[in-house]
Amino acid sequence: MASSELRLQVDLPTEHETGVPADFASVWHTSASFVLDFVAAKSPAKAAVDKATGAETGGRVMPARVVSRVRIPPQQVFELARALTQQLDAWERETGHKADGSGTGD
Repeated sequence: MASSELRLQVDLPTEHETGVPADFASVWHTSASFVLDFVAAKSPAKAAVDKATGAETGGRVMPARVVSRVRIPPQQVFELARALTQQLDAWERETGHKADGSGTGD
């Protein structure tokens, strides 16, 4: 009897094997998809300046750029959350670190 299970055979192009470094991610949604923007800092933070007056505003600004934007259907969000949790748990066990920064590690 033939199986009705669908399995993906994923091909990773050579130019994407090393990945893209990102310092943080921003997550937002539309009515049709969830969007993950992976962002990399362009330079260190500097004093925020009011463009009109040239005066420092008291805050700091870090120039950053979206290095990759990924859109996924809402149905996949739960699978992604589950996979991230599993991988985080494995990473914590392997390294001794906790995602909150606690733990000693090696």
